[in-house]
Amino acid sequence: MPILTADMSAGTLVAWHKRPGDTVKRGDSVALVETDKGLIDVEIFTAGVIEKLLVEPGATVPTGTPLAIVREAAGAAPANVVAAPPPPHAPAAPPPPVIPAAQGRLKISPLARKLAADLGIDPATVRGTGPGGVVRREDVEAAGAARAAAPQTGIDRQARLRQAIGAAMARSKREIPHYYLSHSIDMHRAVTWLAQENLERPVTERLLYGVLLIKAVALGLREYPELNALWRGGEAVRSEAVHVGVAISLRGGGLVAPALQDADKRSVSDLMRGLRDLVQRARRGGLRSSELSAPTITVTSLGEQGVESVFGVIFPPQVAIVGFGRLVERPWSVNGQIVSRPVITATLSADHRLSDGHRGSLFVDALDRRLQEPAGL
Repeated sequence: MPILTADMSAGTLVAWHKRPGDTVKRGDSVALVETDKGLIDVEIFTAGVIEKLLVEPGATVPTGTPLAIVREAAGAAPANVVAAPPPPHAPAAPPPPVIPAAQGRLKISPLARKLAADLGIDPATVRGTGPGGVVRREDVEAAGAARAAAPQTGIDRQARLRQAIGAAMARSKREIPHYYLSHSIDMHRAVTWLAQENLERPVTERLLYGVLLIKAVALGLREYPELNALWRGGEAVRSEAVHVGVAISLRGGGLVAPALQDADKRSVSDLMRGLRDLVQRARRGGLRSSELSAPTITVTSLGEQGVESVFGVIFPPQVAIVGFGRLVERPWSVNGQIVSRPVITATLSADHRLSDGHRGSLFVDALDRRLQEPAGL
């Protein structure tokens, strides 16, 4: 079971896309997994033939649990292979131990105990259905559902998603020494170029200014790679690839931040197609595991909600997040004259262990420079 987000500890296998005897290659979608963030297609990171499926659909298992046995293409002996291993910056956690019974003490898994605490449920009142009466996460969830007001029949997905997001953000603020920078950018050239460019494009291929912001961030990371890093085993490692996670709000609340991979190497047209595809699949529950585990930095924008600036909280194990507000017409000095210009506020939240205000300000200035030459993006 892959670790798809920093706060994920378990997942439910919904369905297998492959059967024993099927040949698979790297990148194939082999299973559908349900997490608090929705349904995710799990991809395989090896090539070979599936020999055995180890987990039945409907089972909830901890991250790191092997899902299948695959005989590798080279003909090596079968070995347990996690269908989509967790990214190197988020090592797989072993299955949680069960606290043994001792002189009448409650038998409950650590995951179930934590969930009970989060929901305000006394675990001693929960009937355990696991081996030997062990209280499992599902038992706690069932108790929470019974306590909830009708007509709920289970823990509300959005409530669980909000809990998961809250846990990840609390960890981020607790462990990461954030610093924050803000900068106003004149978007006149970008907006003018975009309007002219879209006149020459079919309606279905027109660009949104947000894709220019994403490309500017990706190119800026080439100049300041210390912001394009991930924490791995207690140390930050710079990523050679630039995978920009895009914060997408989900219908009914919550968000995900799947990656536009290799954003620095893709044209704005290709990024626009990729962005539309990500948004559509995120909101209908069709993301792939690699898209959730890949981001090396995140971009968030609340411009559509009318917010002029947003100071984001870093998504672990990343070390920076860039925020953009809405375009606002403001008086702007140009060659000694006061004119009206569309202005956007860019913000940077970054990990002070990897960079500082000086380097961060140079990165934000690089975004400005890039957006003054939109045709070069």
